Amino acid sequence: MKLKKLLNPALKILLVAAVLVGLLGALAGCNGTPAVTTTQVTTMTTTQVVTTTAVTTTMLVTTSTSTATTAAASKDLILSSTTSVRDSGLMDVLIPMFEKETGYKVKPIYNGSGAAIALGQQGQADVLVVHSPADEVTFVANGYGINRTLFATNDFVVVGPSNDPAGIKGMTSIVATFKKIADSKSLFYSRGDASGTDKAEKAIWKTAGITQKGQSWYVEANVGMGDLLRIASEKQGYTYTDRATYITQKSTLSLDILVQNDYPTMLNIYHVIEVNPIKFPTIKLNYTGAKAFVQFMVSNEAQQAIANYGVDKYGQALFLAGAGKTEASFGSK
Repeated sequence: MKLKKLLNPALKILLVAAVLVGLLGALAGCNGTPAVTTTQVTTMTTTQVVTTTAVTTTMLVTTSTSTATTAAASKDLILSSTTSVRDSGLMDVLIPMFEKETGYKVKPIYNGSGAAIALGQQGQADVLVVHSPADEVTFVANGYGINRTLFATNDFVVVGPSNDPAGIKGMTSIVATFKKIADSKSLFYSRGDASGTDKAEKAIWKTAGITQKGQSWYVEANVGMGDLLRIASEKQGYTYTDRATYITQKSTLSLDILVQNDYPTMLNIYHVIEVNPIKFPTIKLNYTGAKAFVQFMVSNEAQQAIANYGVDKYGQALFLAGAGKTEASFGSK
């Protein structure tokens, strides 16, 4: 009887320990660690049970830390953007402002607007900054984008060598300008990358009734705006560029602005667009970050930065702030 009384507490301790370790082992198994078996439990001492508990607790803490890391990663925001806002330096001003204000970390991918929109169509970006209006409208109409918002504008210009072999300097019609370049067979360099600038340029050739593609004087370089300006400068040819990128690189180029100010044809309008998360149910898009970015781009702080950008360094603003305006409101300048 005395022996039985002595054994009962010990058995109870072992049973409780077995249950605890079994449960903790199961939890550990869920985290990728093999669960402790019942046979192992029956041979454990009290010290071993405490040690196992401590190890399992550590694993639970590690899992919690991993979850926190995943949550932190959601602060990353993938921006698919046209190259002109990078080459002009505007994004070097706006992105740090946004990150400081919101805590998000922007990961930009720069392409022509065509490629930038394509990434949105694949669910590979959270938000877009583009300047290809017709493609943007299609993107939204097909359900890939939401909250398309105008935030800035500038304009296009024709640049070329100072000796101006086609004799276009001072012309006021961009269509007539392109006709004269074609008639003179003067060297012309094109983006050729389905970017917003490329689409705008090709629309002018079409309006002019000229089939320029395949002509010996017409070269499609398939590069971004900054690179195209350098090529045109080296080869002493004409090209069609946004004014902001040209001005920021002017000191390194042997190109002059020869034709400008034919509005609305030569206007260049920028929109920011959220990628629609409903379109991609199996991809975890950063919708809240995209929404915050759109709101920031039309905020007073960002709009003031856009309106002032370039004034101190180049003596002129490179963009016009566009929040609250429509494309129609930029019909003339």
